[in-house]
Amino acid sequence: MADFPTTARVVIIGGGVVGTSTLYHLAKAGWTDCVLLEKNELTAGSTWHAAGNCPNFSSSWAVMNMQRYGLEIYRTLADDVDYPMNYHVTGAIRLAHSKERMQEFERVAGMGRYQGLEMQMCTPDELKEFNPFMETHDLAGGLWDPLDGDIDPAQLTQALAKGARDAGGRIERFCPVIGLDRDGDEWIVKTEKGEIRAEYVANCAGYYAQRVGEMFKPFGGRTVPMVVMSHQYFLTEEIPELAEWTKEKGHKMPMIRDVDISYYLRQDKNGLNLGPYERNCKAHWVTPDDPMPEDFSFQLYPDDLERLEFYIEDAMERVPALGTAGVGRNINGPIPYAPDGLPMIGPMPGVKNAFEAHSFTFGIAQGGGAGKTLAEWIMHGETEWDMWAVDPRRYTDHADHDYCLSKALETYGHEYAMHFPHHEWPAGRNKKLSPNHDRLVADGGQMGAYNGWERANWFAKDGDDTSEEATQTWDRNGPWEARIKEEVEAVRDGVGVIDMCGFSRYALKGAGAAEFLRTQITGALPKAGRMNLSYFADSRGRILTEVSMIRHGEDDFTIMTAAVAQWHDFELLASCAPEGVELTDLSKEVTTMLVTGPKSRDLFADISDADLSLGWLTHQSATVAGVPVVMARVSFVGELGWEVHAPTDQAAKVYEAIRDAGATPFGMYALNSMRLEKSYRTWKGDLSTDYTMFEGGLDRFVRLDKPQDFPGKAALQAEKQQGSKKRFVTMLVEAGDQDSPYMSTVWNGDDVVGETTSGAWGYRINASIALGVVRNDLAAPGTELEVEMYGKRYKAVVQADQPLWDPENERLRA
Repeated sequence: MADFPTTARVVIIGGGVVGTSTLYHLAKAGWTDCVLLEKNELTAGSTWHAAGNCPNFSSSWAVMNMQRYGLEIYRTLADDVDYPMNYHVTGAIRLAHSKERMQEFERVAGMGRYQGLEMQMCTPDELKEFNPFMETHDLAGGLWDPLDGDIDPAQLTQALAKGARDAGGRIERFCPVIGLDRDGDEWIVKTEKGEIRAEYVANCAGYYAQRVGEMFKPFGGRTVPMVVMSHQYFLTEEIPELAEWTKEKGHKMPMIRDVDISYYLRQDKNGLNLGPYERNCKAHWVTPDDPMPEDFSFQLYPDDLERLEFYIEDAMERVPALGTAGVGRNINGPIPYAPDGLPMIGPMPGVKNAFEAHSFTFGIAQGGGAGKTLAEWIMHGETEWDMWAVDPRRYTDHADHDYCLSKALETYGHEYAMHFPHHEWPAGRNKKLSPNHDRLVADGGQMGAYNGWERANWFAKDGDDTSEEATQTWDRNGPWEARIKEEVEAVRDGVGVIDMCGFSRYALKGAGAAEFLRTQITGALPKAGRMNLSYFADSRGRILTEVSMIRHGEDDFTIMTAAVAQWHDFELLASCAPEGVELTDLSKEVTTMLVTGPKSRDLFADISDADLSLGWLTHQSATVAGVPVVMARVSFVGELGWEVHAPTDQAAKVYEAIRDAGATPFGMYALNSMRLEKSYRTWKGDLSTDYTMFEGGLDRFVRLDKPQDFPGKAALQAEKQQGSKKRFVTMLVEAGDQDSPYMSTVWNGDDVVGETTSGAWGYRINASIALGVVRNDLAAPGTELEVEMYGKRYKAVVQADQPLWDPENERLRA
């Protein structure tokens, strides 16, 4: 084939809406030497049978950003690329059966307003005005989004493909990828038509992404953590009443989503389209007797309407017109699910110059933003918005097939679920257990999953309500609150211990290790025998990650980071470590316990041979209960304390000795409360690439005068000269029954001036705390602002740039 491309800058595998959107965004940005390969015809996978619903609504800030952007470009795409499309911006209503659902809607509407989306809270009567076909007598209210609607998925994909071709992109249809190889830094993509040498490869293969992912395993890849689910929706025959209303109004009926029951209902031509997400859902191609076919292009599963009976009956009661028409056609097609129901977009874990964008449950709505995001990853190695919520590296080795299947079934069956702050989903648990797990559970530990590791969130006592139902509230008050207070007070007045299994931990050593780190971090290295916090920035000076840097010798370091950052931060270091510098992941070999409180020194005097006079931010080798450990003089709760780093296989003996010596166990909720009182930041909450180092209030960790260059140095120098537009603040909030969730809007009068990044009640200071970022001119201590939570605004006062608890750090350094 003489005209077959033999070289390309980027090869995209998969010709659905996401692959074509990626090619479109690359070509529009000037990367025209890019090729998309599709094994069949464009749209042959999930795209062709997708319902094409286009919501802005999402409880994830990143996903809402992505959907908002996509829907914006769809509204002008037909004209932009000169390709006609059926895009109906009908508006949509979401129904609420409870106060808690109305609170969720208020929260999302607040996020939407910040992003320029006007969503309207509605009474049942107001809902009826938008859609007269439904019954509203049993509703608490609802939410109206005027920019919601539906689009023809095939036309959308063809429009993106035309735009990509017009801008210089190349598409090869009926061209399956049959293998991959490497030649130096180049990929060799093997197809039935020939080979293509490429700099980058992107897996956009939809429900075939796991199979395509197998080709990357010889080059460091992993089994892609996803499952293919069966999603059904059915179309009714024409409903005369609906046809007459549409003709009179000149537009389609607004979509209905009954999220508490779990279905959407929208007009399709002059009939209705009902799509449930049923609890008794079904996965396909997950057992040996149901293998994935080589090619399932433009095919469907057999109808299975019995699974939908409850939802059909409920929908007919909600919209009686639904029951007046017969079923015209049923669609039962494959749809990929990641364990949390969010897509995977970004660098492929473990594989150089490979990316992925797949596992979209709402691929049509998210395709536009996904293409933009993946194109940015490929071109720049970073994205405009922080996209950790969809980063493939959020799953590590706990995401095996059992985990993916159980989570996919749970997530699909709870597609519209509310994600309450104290609720833990039960599926896919106990993948990684602390050596102290049995003791924690015996002590009443109510466990939560952190990168697959089970940690205690709080410790229940006899008679406490530990049911899942008790956690289904946005309120601070619950059976946990009294226990959190007790745990905090035990740490404040005596000594507590928290099992922090799962910390990500790497050994970095070898000639030149120190100089390598100086060229990567924004600040200074600790001296041998000491430790500090160190920060990595991206090229824009934005916060990429925070690590604890423990220095043993000139070129000998232990680097610790968040549990969930394990693969992200390992790759950050491994991708640029010079020859001779060795990086080893020790996350499973060593575990951590934090022992902290004013009596912690007395405790260790009885069970350890450590030098307890060494000061803050020192570390030493010692023994606890005869076990060799490293003790680091640091505490994330702001009290006198030590992190005890013990070999995992001997850690239970250490923990038993600490408990027997009188330490009270405390959990992650108490830890969170106390770290907020110290204004300590958390990874991908307060610390993200949405903020620069200076905007994040991390000035003291930036050394612009050091001789080494580091990523973001030039950008931070420019920001230092010009001044920052935003600033990190700690606020005390005159809150009601809830505390500030992530990305709550901060107001100054009628102006949106910032957002919260985390919040909780501080039990040592007896107040509600919010960390956040606000306009620079409003960051002065004493400034009165308002924080919006679940539809209400609460007075918030900016505090001095110091801890709320023990501002001079006297207790910490005692």
